[in-house]
Amino acid sequence: MARRALILIEGHRSIGVLYVNAAQRLGLYPITMSADPTQYDYLAAEGNEAIRVDTGNFDALIRECYRLRDSFNIAGITGFSVFDESVPATAARLCRHFGLPGPNPASIERCCDKFTQRQILAEAGVPIPAYRLATNATDVASAAAEIGLPVIVKPAIGAGSTGVRLCRTDDELAEHASYLLGAQHGWRPSPRILVEEFAQGSHYSAEIMGNETFGIASADFGCPPYFVCREYTYPAALTDDEHRRIADVSLSCLQALGLGWGPTNVDLRWTRLGPVVIEVNARLAGGTSPRLIQAACGVDLITEHIKLVIGHEWNLQKRHRLIAAAQILIPDCDGTLNWINGEGRAAAEPGVTEVKLYAEPKTPIVRKGDFRDPIGYVIAASPDLAETKAILQRSVDLINWSITPFTSVDE
Repeated sequence: MARRALILIEGHRSIGVLYVNAAQRLGLYPITMSADPTQYDYLAAEGNEAIRVDTGNFDALIRECYRLRDSFNIAGITGFSVFDESVPATAARLCRHFGLPGPNPASIERCCDKFTQRQILAEAGVPIPAYRLATNATDVASAAAEIGLPVIVKPAIGAGSTGVRLCRTDDELAEHASYLLGAQHGWRPSPRILVEEFAQGSHYSAEIMGNETFGIASADFGCPPYFVCREYTYPAALTDDEHRRIADVSLSCLQALGLGWGPTNVDLRWTRLGPVVIEVNARLAGGTSPRLIQAACGVDLITEHIKLVIGHEWNLQKRHRLIAAAQILIPDCDGTLNWINGEGRAAAEPGVTEVKLYAEPKTPIVRKGDFRDPIGYVIAASPDLAETKAILQRSVDLINWSITPFTSVDE
């Protein structure tokens, strides 16, 4: 009998290995298809099969799947990428082509383009920030003038906070517009930029499974102008009314966008007008979110997602109720990482569920203001929020590193 395979389109620095491991625990053989498998360290480290293929070429993916069917029973297909938000849509199209369980590809594609997503949500009456689409520096300046500074400026298509910046002055606006319009980005066919009102308030992340709000986390992004998360807490400390309003707004996004199969992640800000939707992602959140939720309530959302992908029923029943928090380790300067240590002592702290360090000594640290900046994280859980925060801080204090700043050319 042919082995049952799970096809993973592309990969993910933070959650890719979790999908690979979960697939193996379910008795599946994970196969990753990627334009560049070497960018995902866990594939080599785990000895997992990876196939180099142009994942932007749908016909090439179909041919590769047909080839694999000579040796495997393809049980399911899914995909994710912190570099390319269109990957889940590609995976959905493959599922449709091969008659496998999956979401509506058109619904997923509507989420990939942030401008299209904004238009649909606005038409449905979902509360969102004011926004404009720009394709050149003049458009960016005009949009910012109409909305009023400060504004968020970001690519219309992108992921992982790449290229997202708060611009508070005309000079910052012009500088960032020039950066996004630069040739180094290789836009195809033309640059498209979103200029948005800065929705000020606490940040929340709603995890929806199917048509139900599974849980809501809070996030702290630290100081602008960039948006690199520094701390997550799950579940968020909300009143019953706040929880209901965030859940209701999140579910209204599903109805507007035609979602409701599998996981959806909705990012919101609680403003003076209540919850405002920042972004809808037709996938699980990346980063520490899945690990955080598992530590807090015992549900492995990645395993349950894979069950759905292969046609089984998922089980989202919470097994316990703790409060979990993650602190993201972010360097405060660019330079060469001399050393980093304390991982073992930090992990040994009672209440700590996981410690992970990404960076290796003697490697360059160049902050980008996006998902690539963190060099690790710590997760802790306990029955009490204050206790969880105290455990987390004790653990983080045990991790130390040294960075030698790069020498200036002028020196």
